[in-house]
Amino acid sequence: MRSQPVFLQITSGRGPVECARVVALVLEMILKAAREAGLLVDILEREPGPPEFAGTLRSASIKLGGKTAEAFAVQWTGTLQWISKSPYRKLYKRKNWFIGIQRIQIPEAGFSDEKDLRYDTLRASGPGGQHVNKTESAVRAVHIPTGLWAMASDERSQARNKKLARERLYLKLVNWQADENRRLIRENWDQHNTLERGNPVKVISQPLVRV
Repeated sequence: MRSQPVFLQITSGRGPVECARVVALVLEMILKAAREAGLLVDILEREPGPPEFAGTLRSASIKLGGKTAEAFAVQWTGTLQWISKSPYRKLYKRKNWFIGIQRIQIPEAGFSDEKDLRYDTLRASGPGGQHVNKTESAVRAVHIPTGLWAMASDERSQARNKKLARERLYLKLVNWQADENRRLIRENWDQHNTLERGNPVKVISQPLVRV
């Protein structure tokens, strides 16, 4: 049986710029460790940190694939503590920076269950309103539960356009779900302080190098 992909989000939450730097460094660590473990890894989303601070990320979402993806994710999921002096505030005494690594759920059921998808065929138009051909080769894929849609008219074949529209819709849903998870995580931190600083899953002690 084919193993299911695992999706992780690394986030600084409401933390300062030092936490955003930790997110960027931890992303690099996870990517390297995953590839060394023989896993397939894709970066789905990266939200940059403050524009005046290079090499920082507010959050990042990745997809892990492979037989050991689940076990790998368990090792990283939770709160991570990074111990280092701030590279941005030389006289600042704080040395402990916390970020969260969360599992996120991507609505993959929507792609295998056709009842959640609707395909509309349209007549592809060329420059100046001229029709590329007389058949309805363009396809719009609609995810009914969310209302998100994507369209493809690149190919002359309706079948190929359907596949392309489906893939584009998948990417839209991935980003939409990541946005929803970021919103929920932030709400949880605001209301319940779910970032458990006293029980980190990993502790890293090394300098935070400023880019």
